[in-house]
Amino acid sequence: MTIQVYGIPTCGTCKKALKWLQENHLDFEFINTKQEPPSIQQISAWVDTFGSKPMRNTSGGAYRALGEQKKTWSEDQWIAAFAEDAMLLKRPLILKDGAPVLVGFRASDEVLQERLSL
Repeated sequence: MTIQVYGIPTCGTCKKALKWLQENHLDFEFINTKQEPPSIQQISAWVDTFGSKPMRNTSGGAYRALGEQKKTWSEDQWIAAFAEDAMLLKRPLILKDGAPVLVGFRASDEVLQERLSL
């Protein structure tokens, strides 16, 4: 099983996710989205799985700076925006064996274990 965690090292939610993975003795690869932004193809696959709404980092300044027009954007417009500024992506985004399984980290232990097939 391969686990990839997309996020930024200073994010509190990412730190919480990494700690949980370590405490559960799971190997993972951390990808810093500031240094290695995901490709538009990756983002498109993630949006196909989750939809754009759960992937929006609505608490960030980048999101607020978008203005009111963001309320009418299509999925394709969101994909382009996420690709342009990875800070718009909710963190962390967790993949298992290349497939997106979780965005954000508010799930219970049971849900986390189920999503990661533990």
